[in-house]
Amino acid sequence: MFLRTMSLGLRLIRGQDRLLLRRNGLERILRGVYSNFTSRCPGIRGFSSELNIPEDLDEIFRFKDTNMSNWIVESKVRTLCCVYKNLSLEEKKNFLWTLAHQYSVDHREICTKAERLLEIEGNDERQLMLKERALKNALTPQYQWLFVLMGRLEEGVKFLVDLRTDVLRLLSDVNDPEELVTMQQLNLTLHDLLLLWFSVGFLHLERITWQSSCDMLQKISDYEAIHPIKSWLDLKKRVGPYRRCFVFTHPSMPREPLVVLHTALCDIIPGTVKGIEEAELRMTQKEALPPTQVDTCEIKAAIFYSISATQKGLKGIELGNYLIKEVAREVTREFPLIDKLATMSPIPKFRLWFLENVKQDSTKIFTKEESEVLKNALKTEDLASALKKLFNNSLWINDSELASLLKTPLLRSCAWYLYREKRRNYALNNVANFHLRNGAIMWRINWLADPSPRGAEHSCGIMVNYRYFLDDTEDNSRNYIEHNIIKASESVITISEAAAALRHPN
Repeated sequence: MFLRTMSLGLRLIRGQDRLLLRRNGLERILRGVYSNFTSRCPGIRGFSSELNIPEDLDEIFRFKDTNMSNWIVESKVRTLCCVYKNLSLEEKKNFLWTLAHQYSVDHREICTKAERLLEIEGNDERQLMLKERALKNALTPQYQWLFVLMGRLEEGVKFLVDLRTDVLRLLSDVNDPEELVTMQQLNLTLHDLLLLWFSVGFLHLERITWQSSCDMLQKISDYEAIHPIKSWLDLKKRVGPYRRCFVFTHPSMPREPLVVLHTALCDIIPGTVKGIEEAELRMTQKEALPPTQVDTCEIKAAIFYSISATQKGLKGIELGNYLIKEVAREVTREFPLIDKLATMSPIPKFRLWFLENVKQDSTKIFTKEESEVLKNALKTEDLASALKKLFNNSLWINDSELASLLKTPLLRSCAWYLYREKRRNYALNNVANFHLRNGAIMWRINWLADPSPRGAEHSCGIMVNYRYFLDDTEDNSRNYIEHNIIKASESVITISEAAAALRHPN
């Protein structure tokens, strides 16, 4: 029992801890003891700090299509997973490439089985089914069998999510088209398995409060991607009485939030980030209530101001849209007077798009008068370079005169960027695309809604409200996905038309 415990401990030793053991000479002693034990028990394989990729994988795949005990196979797969976690980035790449190349599908076998299927004459249903099943098996990559075994292990689903994170990172560095196809097949196999396992029916909706576990609260703070949480006091406010924080969790990944949605309870739809706090202040001043209670009569709007997907390995698996709809049902059930559901959304990459368009042709961005006034204010003839330098930080926002000069052209350009700029007939901006696919409408563009350095860096401080009318979301979503129709308010359309007049004067 003692030796078994030591062997398990050695398998889980991470690089930094292993270095400390080496310095003290303990690792050599422990390995010697374990080596003597395993030499007397040939059925137990010795632990190796380095993964011999071809041999280890070949040993496991030899058990495929055999009657070997699941306990033995899963034990070896568990060891493989433990060792993989401690590999260097380069070693992980070698492992994934070996898996993708040597344990994919056999194209010759697929062709052979397809030909045999075509050779069947008449209506021999039994032969057809047998040949179809054989073809289906040939079309299934061998490594899918390994992934299924990994998913059965304790924390195995989390391991596969992290494994896909490594695959996606590797894919981003691949330039060769043939290699890209090979690795993409591995990626798609993982994606399809995770898509099945992370079906919305398996997910659990959980509200996070100040009474939630410390590790969950810490993860909520760490995963916040839009409005960084500055302190525990800030975190306490984010899960306080006038806020709601919900997460999706999965039974196979307990205490691990998959998607986090922060919601503010307001009396109106605010036009700025600061407006959320101002709404809370208004409501608390109207009625003297204990700090932990809220005035339900005043809450008429729910604002989704931050949504974060926490697992890179679940990219392409839609969870956020389901979370928004679940939370919408929860808050409207808790506060029946809520009749306004909207977001306070960032506009990532708008600043870069704006500067690039000014550089290409400033006449499509500014009127002649606006251009002259800005050149005088910035004391330059090269407007593109001057604006690039100006937008390097958020200090220009504090200059009310300069901000006033930029307001109209920036809002006009932002409306065009959100409403008219497309990629494959869908909104170019990824946040816009997400909410439009979810059935929201592009409702209002807000000037200097987020004047923080982060807000200025992404979108020159501009934010947008996407509004959810629950009775219309299905139709809006279908029209967007199937017919590429963006549902927008009259104000957004009007501003975008002003931008169109500059771009297409005739």
